Amino acid sequence: MGYSGGMVELTAHESRVLGVLVEKALTTPDQYPLSLNSLTNGANQKNNRYPVMDLLEDEVLTAAIGLRQKGLLIQVETAGGRVSKYKHAAVEKLGINAREVVVLAELLLRGPQTPGELRARASRMCPMETVEFVQSTLDQLAGKPEPLVKRIAAAVGDRAERYVQLLCLDAAAEIPASAGSSDAPAGASTLSQRVTALEWEIARLKEVLKKLCEQLGVEGQ
Repeated sequence: MGYSGGMVELTAHESRVLGVLVEKALTTPDQYPLSLNSLTNGANQKNNRYPVMDLLEDEVLTAAIGLRQKGLLIQVETAGGRVSKYKHAAVEKLGINAREVVVLAELLLRGPQTPGELRARASRMCPMETVEFVQSTLDQLAGKPEPLVKRIAAAVGDRAERYVQLLCLDAAAEIPASAGSSDAPAGASTLSQRVTALEWEIARLKEVLKKLCEQLGVEGQ
């Protein structure tokens, strides 16, 4: 199946909602398609999310409408038409397979990650046998006529390069390996981008500290 309709560009709220729909379709299939309330709860979930959001139902509904207009969401009317439910159409719209949509959703939900991190985190949605398998999936997503992911620099304390999704341009701004790096892209000169870079770097440093504490057998602070 080929990619249809040119590159899709999502807002931050739309990317979060799309990621939630893909995730919940696989982790809680008995509750899928999702009601607006369930979709809002999923968008504001504290675990497996970065950044954590606090969206109102009206904001989630606006995001759902935007996704439907872009062909990435289908609204399903329940018996009697009293409650609308929502499901994603990412596989069909983007021309990707089941494994690719899982990796893409994980990037939408948690931002830039290494192949190893993606394997560990995406396995809750779909078995990811090896890091090499994840790398192959990333290569396929990056090699589309309209690439859906790209490789970016490794984070501080980590030699592995990360990957970022390209559906949401705001979230896909390349985060430098070091917040103070002179190699930061020209667009990172604005205050908002610098703040975003620092937030990402803090999150990554916490990940590194957690790994070190686990290796040393001590509790993190």
